[in-house]
Amino acid sequence: MELIVRRAQTDVREILDEAELDLDAGLVGDNWSTRRSGSTADGLANPDRQLTIMNARVIALVAQEKERWPLAGDQLFIDLDLSTSNVPPGTRLALGSAMIEVTAPPHIGCKKFSGRFGVEALRFINSPEGKQLQLRGVNAKVVQPGLIRVGDMARKM
Repeated sequence: MELIVRRAQTDVREILDEAELDLDAGLVGDNWSTRRSGSTADGLANPDRQLTIMNARVIALVAQEKERWPLAGDQLFIDLDLSTSNVPPGTRLALGSAMIEVTAPPHIGCKKFSGRFGVEALRFINSPEGKQLQLRGVNAKVVQPGLIRVGDMARKM
């Protein structure tokens, strides 16, 4: 685990050394559970998009400076191959005392990502190969609550 970011409010990012993952809230204190979603019939938060995870090496390349990583909008940045062949939906990852499960909805770059990192970065991560490698990252949900910390190893279960 290279970086943990809590999105307490829209466009507000808090860098954390440790965080609690909860079955209902996701990353405790994050605004995921209170934001509206266009991917659910009732407009409520999508439980399959509780957490967003991006590969630390990819964001380092795209953002150039670690201070800019939080602009991606993801909560967890880990040094792990997030390709579909390595972490297909259903893959469980142990992080600290918590466990998360990679979910099926794709996590792709959007207008905000392009605005923050440039059109070329968006083309790179959304290319056919970029999508197969899941360069933009993955969505996940908490399946075992617990505490996570920067420096924790992400272990495939």
